[in-house]
Amino acid sequence: MTLRAFLHTIDRISTFVGKATAWLIVVLMVVVCVEVFKRYILRAPTAWIFDFENMLYGTAFMLCGAYALAQNAHVRGDFLYGSMRPRTQASLDLFLYLLFFVPGIAALIFAGYHFAAHSWRIDEHSSITADGPPLYYFKFMMPLAGALVMLQAVAEIVRCVVCIKTGVWPDRLKDVQEIDVVEEQLAESEHLDEETRQRAIARAHEIEEMARQRGLGGDVKT
Repeated sequence: MTLRAFLHTIDRISTFVGKATAWLIVVLMVVVCVEVFKRYILRAPTAWIFDFENMLYGTAFMLCGAYALAQNAHVRGDFLYGSMRPRTQASLDLFLYLLFFVPGIAALIFAGYHFAAHSWRIDEHSSITADGPPLYYFKFMMPLAGALVMLQAVAEIVRCVVCIKTGVWPDRLKDVQEIDVVEEQLAESEHLDEETRQRAIARAHEIEEMARQRGLGGDVKT
């Protein structure tokens, strides 16, 4: 397996889990709509629904973390970072990954495992009602999410090492980008002639490429 294939394999795992988990938002929307109907129309609210909604949202939030990391989508302070050369960016990222990120995620996996294991042993359920939903499935998401993020962190650390050696960020798997929305809006505009529309689309792509050259997209040459 080549280094590129190794990185993309991890990216694919994170992307698959993230996109599959995103469907929980649809489930959550349906649950909320049904509960609103029951509460205000049928006058028959469900006592434990709030806990269930929190578990759905929490699961989606945690399991999408690795996907966000794979797409370099986590929020970062870019005031100084964006002006650095790729090697400097990679050196800083590598230092922070090893000093803070890896120990923090390792602690999440360790603590989350013990929380989940204890919850499974005692058959823990929500205490909001006598028949509250089980909590051990939800608590199991903590070590699982941590393991997925740690796996993606391995790919990110390898990317940093490669960039330090070569001065070039290894490429990432491409996914949905906001530029597609801009391009679609420009294409459907009735107030722009074709030449102006094409110039605006080209400028939008140029801005995106400039962001990638600052390390935000991770596939730039200098």
